[in-house]
This record gives sequence, C-alpha cells and structure tokens, in this order.
Amino acid sequence: MKLSTVNSYFLFLLTIALFFACKEDGKVPSGDAQSDTYYGEKHRPQYHFSPEANWMNDPNGMVYYEGEYHLFYQYYPDSTVWGPMHWGHAVSKDMVHWDHLPIALYPDEHGCIFSGSAVVDWDNTSGLGVGDKPPLIAIYTYHDFEKEKAKTGNHQTQGIAYSNDRGRTWEKYEGNPVLPNENKIFDFRDPKVIWYEPTNRWVMVLAAKDRLHIYDSPNLIDWSFTSEFGEGEGNHDGVWECPDLFPIKIKGTDQTKWVLIQSIGTGNPQGGSGTQYFIGEFDGKTFVNDNPPEKQLWLDQGKDNYAGVTWSDVPESDGRRLFIGWMSNWQYAQVVPTETWRSAMTLPRELELITTKQGLRVTSQPVAELSTLRKSTKSFESLDTLNYGLTDFEEDGGLYEVELSFKKPKSGKTRIEFEHGDLRKLIVYYDADNNEFGIDKSKTGNISFHQEFGYLHTAPRDYDSEDIKMRIFIDHSSIELFADDGRVVMTEIFFADKPMNVFTLIHNEMNAMSDFVLDINEYKWHELKSIWE
Repeated sequence: MKLSTVNSYFLFLLTIALFFACKEDGKVPSGDAQSDTYYGEKHRPQYHFSPEANWMNDPNGMVYYEGEYHLFYQYYPDSTVWGPMHWGHAVSKDMVHWDHLPIALYPDEHGCIFSGSAVVDWDNTSGLGVGDKPPLIAIYTYHDFEKEKAKTGNHQTQGIAYSNDRGRTWEKYEGNPVLPNENKIFDFRDPKVIWYEPTNRWVMVLAAKDRLHIYDSPNLIDWSFTSEFGEGEGNHDGVWECPDLFPIKIKGTDQTKWVLIQSIGTGNPQGGSGTQYFIGEFDGKTFVNDNPPEKQLWLDQGKDNYAGVTWSDVPESDGRRLFIGWMSNWQYAQVVPTETWRSAMTLPRELELITTKQGLRVTSQPVAELSTLRKSTKSFESLDTLNYGLTDFEEDGGLYEVELSFKKPKSGKTRIEFEHGDLRKLIVYYDADNNEFGIDKSKTGNISFHQEFGYLHTAPRDYDSEDIKMRIFIDHSSIELFADDGRVVMTEIFFADKPMNVFTLIHNEMNAMSDFVLDINEYKWHELKSIWE
C-alpha cells in the first residue's frame, strides 16, 4: 500500500495512533490500580516470566521432559538483590504460560548453587534412575563463600543432583563435587552438558575465566578434560559465563554446523553484559571457530539480554533450537525501580542458522506459541480514515505486538512511538540515512536510577532487502524488536509510570527535491493477554 505523496520544504509528519477499546475482563487492570492484584505491581511484566517475589537472574537447567518445559533460574528468596543462590523452578507446556514450583536446589555444605544445565539421562548412564524411567540430572556450580574469602582458589566446583519424579523433588549426589577445581581457577562455572552421539559420551562446556574448558564423561559423574577454547577468540573485555554448545542445520540445507554461545560480563557494544556466539565444527572433544578469531558476533544487539541458553531434549519431531535469556544487564540489574520482585526473562525464541552475504549468522524469532496471547487484531486497512494529524485510539493494558513492513525509504526515519498521557514515550525506528534500527528510551520515565542505563541504542542493518520488517513486542517494562526476520534483535527494559497505551506511526523525510513516500506492505496491531489471568 502506498500512502499519499506530498511535496514540501518542511518536516512532514504522518501519524497513525491506535488505541483498543477499554476492557475490564482481566485480572490485571491498567495504570495505578494494578497494585492490589496478583502479579499487578507497578512495572510487572504480564507476558514475560518473572518470579513471584525477590531476586532472579540467569535461566538454568532448561530441559524438556514428558510434555513440560522446565525453567530453573538463579534465585535468592530472601531479598530483591543478589545473594546466596538457589535454583528457582517453573514448568510450562508451551513456554508461554508458567506454573511456579517450589525451590529445586538449596545451598549446602559445598556452597550455594550457581548456574548450570539439566538433561534427561535416557540410558541411565549415571545409575541414578529408578525403575524403567530415566532420571533428570542437573549439573551446576557450587560456590563456597568461605573458601572465596580465604582465597584458596578452589571455591567453585561442579556438582550434580537427580530427580526421579519429573523434576518435582531433587537429591544431591552423595559424591559431590563431581568436578573439583584442581587448577584453582577463580572463575570456573556454569556447566552446559549435552549428549554427543558419535562417541556415546556426555560433553560439558564450562566457563573458565575468559575462555572455555571442554570435558567428557561416560556417566555424568567421572569427567575428563579434552580441550580449551577462547584464547584470542571474540571479545575478552570481561569474564566469560553461561556457555552453550549445540549442533544446528543451516536453514534450507542438510549441512550441520555447531554454535557456541558465550555470555560475557562486560563487552556488550551497548555497554555492560551481553552474549556473543561462534560458529564452527565440533568433534566431541574440540571446538574450532570458522570465523577469524577477532570477529565478534552478538546474539542480541540491545542492552538487556544476558546469560541465555537453549533447552535440552526438545524432541526431534519438534526440531527447533529454543532459547530464553535473562532480561537485564549487570550494570544496573540490582537497582532497577521494582520493589517486590527483580528481573524477568526474555520471550522464548527459536534460533536458526542462515546464510548471508557476510557468512553464516544466527537469527532469533519469537516462538510460534506466543500467537495464543493475541485477543484482538487490527490492521491499517481496518481504519476508517487516514489523517495527516494525530489520530487517537485507545488500548487498555499496554500489552501488544506490532507487525510493520514497508519499502525502504530514500531517506529519513520511520518510527513507531509508544506513549501514555504524561508525554512519556518509547521510540523504535528505522533510519534510512544510516541504515540502522534504533530504540530511544530517553523519555520513557524513570531513567535516573543508574548512569549506565542508557537512553539510545542502535543496531546496523547488514541486509540489502528493500523490504524493512519490524516485529515489536511491548510489555509493561520491556520492548523486544525482531527486525528483518530476526537478523537484527534488540531487547531493552524501561520503567514508565503507566503502560504505554498509545502507538503512532511517523515518517520524517527532509528532501525538497523529491516526494515523501512511505510504501507500507503490512501494518498490524495485536492486543495481547496477560499470562497470569
């Protein structure tokens, strides 16, 4: 669809703002009235996972078993700031709606429970199963604060726990730790374990300061060092954390590559913590990076996606590589302006490996199951009139998904502004002059709680299609942009006083010698439901 053409020396403003009709059929009303409802506190996400109360960070132990997606997470039940870590626990049948379960793993004599992974031990290689059903095995880092204070160097070791009742209760292995810290590496943590079929052995990739150690085992208990990866590879501005290693087919082919995800505490191009990745080959013992060692690839080009890993044991019949991350940044995670709870997870995402002119790249797309949250849809074609001024429609809860596709303009910025009645706004845009996407949080509300929170972040568009695609998810305190079918992804948190319940499409083009043209392929708005209703 081509919108009207105007010749002018002045700034041209085209605005389409959409409000949906007010509704009061949900448990979570909008605005200040939220405070007296379950999961209705100020800033509380309504379709992203967050703990019922207190501190949460890294997702852990993500495993699929008997129709359930398990999400464990770093959890401190006694405060809204980081402390002695436990494993919180929730399960879901669709990665969208979650049931909270009791804390799975508590600190013990070996230390508190840092990040790790979980697998289904299908052949009971560990011998920890009971009967004819396989056990679930959690592999995690012990952190001993007393040994850390004493500077012994061996305060981080690896332990395991097992469950024979679908993850509802867990027993620690009596021989813990299964992997001691013999070389006394100060940062020695976050084991991710996979089954490597060609050698019939388990493989562990483990963060060791600013590189990775790789181990293998026949039984999840006895581990042998096989190789190291990371020296001179990628970004080394901070400590490496939360690795993940998995095979994935190049989209549209039968060729398989290996992707190594590696979070880093400092080094994100937007500042603070972020997640880089490598693409290469793995033979069960050694990972070899296909790209030049100095090449840096980032899974998310926003500021607030960290420590994400993928689910293990997703059935082959599904075939997807499924990912979720912690939606915050270590620069300010402990001081964000929430009171009873801290942090949320990103939307669950499907990762794919695609071929581009620049080489192989990982893309991220929201999982298809999220479409079940749509409760009403409107599109540009359904509007009665088209005005060159501001047109207002109202949407109650501030929860929505926007799909926008248009032909690349010759110049200027095409942006969607999300706002509420107090002149607070959040801006997402495509800049044709610089060929980049951007998110501007400078007018969203509370931005003063930390100097590194950041106002404006941009991401280059490394793609030559003439169609610009933007898919945007807005919750009460987050925005996720999936552009160009997931080639560019930006995740950002913000803290507005009220839900952003107005959105406006604007194109600005300053070119006296040519006409203003915005050629829209698609423009849809989906009002979304709370997952806690």
